[in-house]
Formats: sequence, C-alpha cells, structure tokens
Amino acid sequence: MADAGKSIADQIKEQGEVVRKLKAEKAGIDKITEEVSKLLALKAQQGTEKDEKAGGKFVLKTAKGTRDFNPRQMVIRQQAFDKIIACFKRHGAETLDTPVFELKEVLTGKYGEDSKLIYDLADQGGELLSLRYDLTVPFARFLAMNKVGSIKRYQLGKVYRRDNPAMTKGRFREFFQCDFDIAGPTDPMIPDVECVRVVTEILDSLDLSEHVVKINHRKILDGLFEACGVPESQFRAICSSVDKLDKSPWEDVRREMTDEKGLDPEKADQIGQYVLRAGQDDLVEQLLADTKLCSSKSAVEGLEALKLFFRYAELYGVKKRVKFDMSLARGLDYYTGIIYEAVLTNQNPEEGVGSIAGGGRYDNLVALFDPKAKAVPCVGVSIGIERILAILENREANLKMRTVETQVYVAAAQKNLLEDRMKICAELWDIGIKTEMSYKANPKLLVQLQTCEEQGIPWAIIIGQSELEKGVVKLRHVVSRHEEEIERTKLADVLKEKLSAQVV
Repeated sequence: MADAGKSIADQIKEQGEVVRKLKAEKAGIDKITEEVSKLLALKAQQGTEKDEKAGGKFVLKTAKGTRDFNPRQMVIRQQAFDKIIACFKRHGAETLDTPVFELKEVLTGKYGEDSKLIYDLADQGGELLSLRYDLTVPFARFLAMNKVGSIKRYQLGKVYRRDNPAMTKGRFREFFQCDFDIAGPTDPMIPDVECVRVVTEILDSLDLSEHVVKINHRKILDGLFEACGVPESQFRAICSSVDKLDKSPWEDVRREMTDEKGLDPEKADQIGQYVLRAGQDDLVEQLLADTKLCSSKSAVEGLEALKLFFRYAELYGVKKRVKFDMSLARGLDYYTGIIYEAVLTNQNPEEGVGSIAGGGRYDNLVALFDPKAKAVPCVGVSIGIERILAILENREANLKMRTVETQVYVAAAQKNLLEDRMKICAELWDIGIKTEMSYKANPKLLVQLQTCEEQGIPWAIIIGQSELEKGVVKLRHVVSRHEEEIERTKLADVLKEKLSAQVV
C-alpha cells in the first residue's frame, strides 16, 4: 500500500532497492515476484498520475502480454488451425466450447504453484469469477455438470495467465490453446499413445518434424520421492521444483528444494541421481531392475505402464519420437498418470520457445467437481499454438502471402457502369463465387487491375458500354493478362468451370 507521507517517486526508489537486494541475496522466486509486483503497481500509479496531469493522455498500445493480429498473421494462424482441426477430426473427435471465465472455486486448487497466475475478476452480482487458466479444468467441470461419462473432444479457445510474458518467444498473458482429450473408461495406455500420435501428426503437418515427445509418469515420480524418503506432504512441492529442470540447472533446482522447501540435502542428492536420466524403453528396464526404486509399489506400477506405452508407441509408429525423461514433472496438480511434453530438437536461438505441446492423464479431476458421480478417467494434450505460430511467422516473414480469397474482380473500362458492376457481383455472390469490385462510382481501369495484381486475384471481369450492348464481357486472366470475350449469359458457368480447374 502507498505511503501517504512519501511521493510515488520516492516509494518506487525504495521498492526498487528492496527488489535488487532480494535478487542479490538470491531470495525465493515467490518473494521476488511479490516485491516486483509491488514495484510495478507503484510505477502504474505513477503513470496514472502523469496521465491525469497531462489532461488524460495515454499511450496507445495493447495491454501487456497481448497483441493484435494483422491480416497476414491471421492467414498463418488460420492455416495452422485448419491443419490442427483436420487432425483432431481424423481421430474422431467432436468439438465443444466453454465460457472464457468460470466461478473462481472451479479453478482454485487445481494448478499447484501456478494458481497464483490465475486472473481474478471483480465481484459480479455476488459471483466470484476468474478467467480460465486452461481448457482442461473447464472441460472436467463440463463432464461433471452434464454427467458425461465418455467423449473424445477437441477445443480451440483463448486462456489467460497473469504471467511475466516473453512475447518474442510465444509467451503471452492471453493466448490460444488447442486441446484434444479422451474421456471415459479404456484399457491401459491405448488412448494415451494416441494422444502422442496426434501431437506428432500435427507437428509434422506444420513442418516441425524435428521434435521429440518427452514422457514420464506421475506414479514413477511419486515412487521416486517415496523411495528417497521425501514426506508425502512435500511430493507436489518437490515435483514442482523438478519441473524446472528444463530451464534451470540441477544446482539451482537442488537449492530450491533444500533452501526454500526444506528438503534434507541427502534426499535431494538421491533424487538427483534419478531425475537427470533419460532414454527409451531401455531405461524403463534398467529402472525395473533398480532395487531401491522398486521398493515403491507406485514406481513399479508407473514403470510397467511405460513399458506397455512403448510397445503401443512402436505399433503406432511414434516410438522413435518418444524419450523417457525422468526430469519431466509438469507441475499441475491434477495429473495422475502419464505426462508428456513436446519440444523442438532443431531450435535456432531466436526460436527458443520451449515446450510446444504438453498433457497427460488426469483421472481424478472430474470427481473433484462431483464426488458422488462415477469416476471419469481422462487423458489429453494441449498444443501450444502461440509458440508454434511465433516460429511460423518468423520463417514466413519474407514470403509473399495472399490475405484475401477473392476469386473474381469486376472492373469497369469506362464511366457510368456502377450498377452493371453491382448486378454482376450479386449474380456471382448468389452462386458462391468470391467476388469484389471498387467502391468508387467511376474508378480508373488501371487502378482496378493493379488491385487484382497486388491482392493476387486470379480473374478480372472487364465491362464496357459497347461490350454490354453486344451482350458480352471480357474475362482477363490476371497473371498472364490474356483476355477473352464471354457471352454475358454464360459468364457464371464459364467462371465456375475455370475456378474448378484452378486451385486458388
């Protein structure tokens, strides 16, 4: 809270010193984040005061962690969405949607340490609401509320996280997720492997073939913690630390476990002997022969599950894309079984976007909303589309791209032909041909043809008074500039024939 006896500038200076001191002392990330939030709040207050003194002027920009999308970006996005949806449909999924905000209690307690990133909204008529953090928890709420016991679904929608964004690497506060989930009773690992197959199909279709899907199992992690003597009450906290190994060295993760979370250093060292290992089914066999780890029933169950997973992965042709990575933890509390995360293996430094897909099994989440209902086992995957699009946009930055799908442009060669152009447009719209014309009553022909070339419109209809009197129009192929006369009454049929023979 602001100190009424000090200026905002003085408070900002003091708070800045607090943050710098904490960073120098390598304090806990939660404490640093809390103090940084206070500093940002003071700076925002200072900015508000400056705006008021300046007569209400403000900087015109999008909110932090969000962005606008220009037509070119939207073309790239839509092409990616189309490929993703085609894959989901190929695997028999049906779609649904859920509200962009939920009752706060629906989201509370489902995300572990990441719960602090949930956007809470102001009280709306007695309801405490929050913006959805992901699409998985709302889906589980949907299943419980509607008594749905079995479904294969996909969903594309925006989610929100009160995070510190790195927009150049595809990290935002508002972003799309593309989810694929299989809910309902099944035999072990069959749908789990299909989710990995879906990920590889999507990434291949988006020309991101150089990727690997890292897998682990929550039961292996819990069994590992148990075998190393970690108290059960600390399992989730230590799991959250292990989850940071993809971004931080073991020394930093160990320090967090011991200094911040109070884990005995010897137990942390024992954990380190396991979580830095990776392989395929060979590692599964090695761990099944590990006496210490297999003293935990949970670890054995998880390892046997992965053994079956690798057998099915070979049948589905994805085994070569999978890596068993003991450091993979995924900090969300709702996972109960297999977990996975896809990463690129050929990233350029400027494309350091981290994970591009992730998911796992969450058999108990639906029951949290309706304990009396029959349990609904679930497994799913979420495609990190914004991170993928950051790569695609960068790769296609210099490529020429059409941002309209117009097939035909109706042009006039002289004045006073507006109504004739309008009639032709209406006729072509009626039969589903994508058609445009100039909004000027008497446009110059050269300007109209330049529009066709700039927008990549393949065909132009050119009308003049003499042609209309003869009952014909000129049809111009824009690229070759070849023209031919077409009978006015046959124009629609000729165009349909030419467009059907040409991919536009």
